[in-house]
Amino acid sequence: MVRLYNPPLQVIGFIATRVSDADRGPEIRMQAYEAHVRTIHEGELVWIYGPRSHNLATVRIDDSLPRGGVVVRDIVGLAVTEIITLVRIDDAERPLITPSHA
Repeated sequence: MVRLYNPPLQVIGFIATRVSDADRGPEIRMQAYEAHVRTIHEGELVWIYGPRSHNLATVRIDDSLPRGGVVVRDIVGLAVTEIITLVRIDDAERPLITPSHA
């Protein structure tokens, strides 16, 4: 088994949205370098493993963030200053969801 370099990240910000907000849902914002190290691209789904839970979220690239820091949006179980790790979802193992299966 090959282990990729995947250093932990620190949550430096949390965004909570309201039901009326147009742009909402689980999301993680990270610097482009951090995404490149983990072979993650903008818009991909990743598993976020925190101290109390793990969640799926969409990745957004934000180069205004410092190296090693991330901002999460609408992810229950995470708080600012916590240490997390990301795991990329393998596209080959992902189930194909079509309108007839949804």
